[in-house]
Amino acid sequence: MKGDVILLQERHKSAARAIVAGIIDQIKSKNARFIITVAGESGSGKSETALAISNELINYGIKSIVLGQDDYFYLPPKLNSAKRHEDPDWLGPHVELNLTAMEQNLIDAVDNKTAIEKPLVDYNANKIEAETIPLNDVKVVIAEGTYTSLLKHVDIKVFISRDWLKTLEDRRIRNRGNEVNDPFTEQILATEHKIIAGHKQLADFLISDEFEVMRVK
Repeated sequence: MKGDVILLQERHKSAARAIVAGIIDQIKSKNARFIITVAGESGSGKSETALAISNELINYGIKSIVLGQDDYFYLPPKLNSAKRHEDPDWLGPHVELNLTAMEQNLIDAVDNKTAIEKPLVDYNANKIEAETIPLNDVKVVIAEGTYTSLLKHVDIKVFISRDWLKTLEDRRIRNRGNEVNDPFTEQILATEHKIIAGHKQLADFLISDEFEVMRVK
């Protein structure tokens, strides 16, 4: 998403090193492109961890791309926020989010397509554009976002356990709109917490509140 703030810290890099070290043989042995998801609550470090994994793969001579779930909302940020205020049912992966399009991009990548067509949200301009991402020499696709554990064409799923209460400071640093001071947004995050509470059961790797990595599958 254009306009998003991604601040890599050592904890993200350390987690990425542990994850990549644990799956590098799987990546190299797979003939098709390898798919990784990074899921968790708002501000938990999904974007940062996905970018850190992408950077770590470079050390192994492996090219990757990162797909952000924020690009796959049906409405741009301000309109989506207004819709949430108007319609209490406008929330979640099967309502406001086009997970089908994200899944199709993963299918295209695994099917050895040379490029994918995807939406691109411009946060500051509050609009949705389109972009083409070439896949030449890309071996790994990393999909990050709150609900990406639900994607099916995936080799490894990572889940960050930090909940919306523990991510307050990170969300304040990100400073996306006025979300930290907005009671309605906090209510949304509490609801999202309930929606994805069981998603950690789908994970191959769990990242704890202290950003320690544990392989569970």
